[in-house]
Amino acid sequence: MRIGSNPEKENKSILLENYHRVIVPVYIPNFEGYFEHSFDGFKLCIESLLKTVHTKTRITIYNNNCHSSVKEYIDTQFENSIYIDQVFHSKENLGKINAVLAASKGNLEPLITITDADVLFQHGWQAAIEDVFVNFPEAGMVSPVPSSKALTNHTASTWFYGFFKGKLEFQKVQNPEAMHLFDLSLGNEKLMYDAIHLENYLVLKNKNNSGEAVVGCGHFAATLKREVLDLGPKEPAFIKIDGGVEQKYIDIPNDSLGYLRLATKGNFAFHIGNKTEPWMVEMVANLSPETSNGIDSSKILDKKIGSFSRKIGSIILRIMSNKKTRNLFFKKFGLQNPSNY
Repeated sequence: MRIGSNPEKENKSILLENYHRVIVPVYIPNFEGYFEHSFDGFKLCIESLLKTVHTKTRITIYNNNCHSSVKEYIDTQFENSIYIDQVFHSKENLGKINAVLAASKGNLEPLITITDADVLFQHGWQAAIEDVFVNFPEAGMVSPVPSSKALTNHTASTWFYGFFKGKLEFQKVQNPEAMHLFDLSLGNEKLMYDAIHLENYLVLKNKNNSGEAVVGCGHFAATLKREVLDLGPKEPAFIKIDGGVEQKYIDIPNDSLGYLRLATKGNFAFHIGNKTEPWMVEMVANLSPETSNGIDSSKILDKKIGSFSRKIGSIILRIMSNKKTRNLFFKKFGLQNPSNY
């Protein structure tokens, strides 16, 4: 039996006070083997986030069946921080993408940052990313970590823009040491970046030369326009990690919708991996609380590259797959030794 009328029926509208959502999926099932030091890294990640986000940000943490100590830590942070306003606890590890989909579908912010639980954020990361979205209304995915080798990874729309609406040129990497640290953090036997990749990256300029960003990016930390998630695949992911799952739900939708895939020129985040190092602890300890109120979010416009234009971009990408042709273009873009890139 119902008595009376729900007062919320007279207050139907939702007033959006924030415009930037950060989603942090985390999976630390135990403290053994691979996960022995992961909890330390997760704590540094959350501490760096809380010290660097502006006041128009809210954070969602998705606990993918973590150890009870991790769950207790998450709940404590939720109670103590105004920025962490949502926590999801799952008794089963549903994987990164399903965590992101569950969190993003129930929120309204136009910008959604997806980050792994082992990322150190630096002051100014949001300002740098949001500046790219303002200067490039067609941007759909922007990372605070530039990569000189991601320029052909689902970037057909980006290449069309570079050829016909903006300008492409190679520039000196602003922080090659940070890019090298990221490479080391991956723990691969063979490093990803050669010396030339640490020297130059491909930069996109808009037609007014008022904005610059690096072409392409990874997705261990990246900010998306929420349309990328809203208009992507509707079904849940049945793969927890790898197997092309992030490409299917993030990379491909971003490009196929006509959005640019970019990164900031400066490095504003670091990858921890599964073992912390003294410099990481010191870096977070030296961070002071952010006081910025963000930007006027109405400046972030939403434009897209048309489907026909994206097809032209795909043709450009195929041309770039030919080493001889690619070298000619790269030299035209200002790279001195394109055959080594």
